[in-house]
Amino acid sequence: MRLPKRWAFVRCDIRRLNPGVALVASTLLIVATGICRGELPDAGPARVGIDGEALAAIRPMVLDAIDQGEMAGCVIMAGRRGNVFYQQAFGHRQVQPVKKAMTVGTVFDLASLTKPIATATSVMVLWDQNKVDLDDPIVRFRPATVDPQLRDATVRQLMTHQAGYLPDNALADYQQGPGQALANIDRLNARYSPGTRFVYSDVGFILLGDIVGGQSGMDLHAFSQRYVFQPLGMNHTGYLPPTDLAAQSAATEKRNGRWMVGEVHDPRAFAMGGVAGHAGLFSTAADLAIYAQMMLNDGVYQDVRILSADAVDQMTRPHEIVEGDKVSVRGLGWDIHSGYSSNRGPGMSDTAFGHGGFTGTVLWIDPAKDLFFIFLSNRMHPDGKGSVNRLAGKIAGVIVDAIDVPAVR
Repeated sequence: MRLPKRWAFVRCDIRRLNPGVALVASTLLIVATGICRGELPDAGPARVGIDGEALAAIRPMVLDAIDQGEMAGCVIMAGRRGNVFYQQAFGHRQVQPVKKAMTVGTVFDLASLTKPIATATSVMVLWDQNKVDLDDPIVRFRPATVDPQLRDATVRQLMTHQAGYLPDNALADYQQGPGQALANIDRLNARYSPGTRFVYSDVGFILLGDIVGGQSGMDLHAFSQRYVFQPLGMNHTGYLPPTDLAAQSAATEKRNGRWMVGEVHDPRAFAMGGVAGHAGLFSTAADLAIYAQMMLNDGVYQDVRILSADAVDQMTRPHEIVEGDKVSVRGLGWDIHSGYSSNRGPGMSDTAFGHGGFTGTVLWIDPAKDLFFIFLSNRMHPDGKGSVNRLAGKIAGVIVDAIDVPAVR
């Protein structure tokens, strides 16, 4: 398989396992015909402790949602014990102006799944490299930040949405490109005292993406390719999908009179050139399965280490947050138990972590059950009115309930 032209020839840091050494870097040049890693193998449900007959309940749930107009189609994938035991495409990746069938290889705009997979993971790579401390104040990276409270907010608070920023500032603040957009963010006032509340914030993750760029000397697109996606062999994952992958992408809505296919849906990410810390990443179910398995393996996939076990622990350990009148739980970049968790399968363990995306994308990973669940849909196509979070949670519940042999970890 040829790597997409835009994502070929990116140097990727392959950090191979070495007993007694957490991370050993050796840099390889990925040529256009090279693939670093392979996809997860398939296995029958019974081989991984799953009752296959119970999974039959998924199909009618999905078809009913398509009939009700909640989405044009979706791809569902689930894995356990290092194997994919369920993968199925339903419906269409595009219905207007022409119908195109959904396939398991369809490329999706991940929307806010960008936050944990590209941005938070990249921050933790820098943490492993001792280039970022989670308790560093924002002023270290953005010295022009005006508000005193925001100057003292930390990287950790950005990653848990407790840094004091509002959810989104005006779209007009982004129309002159990323440099001016960040300058406009520097001038924002704190919405609340950092560390006292949880307010889900795209702004905070835009700043995290900028921190990655400032501390690494390359933008988030290049950094995540070099240190995360290409070492893992996630060759269908990245920002700014090249023409061949864009052609395989699920459609979303219209922008300026044309359908968005392989073009980021989020308007702020679009205004920033398609690369931002809060949105803009594209991927497939098979590539996300590789990422999920890396996280289940405490930062390793096959013979490549992406994150230290300590970094994975930092990302996924529970952080209590104040959300309205209740206390919820988030990880660093990840959701655990919060008001955003309707796509979390009932029955998942307390160790489970995941995230959703506005375009209809969901990933949950449950270490205690050695399980991952991927749901990728085009709920925004064609009319922007679909709703899939609760459906995804119900399907995840079916999969969790189908476990008939406990995980061996």
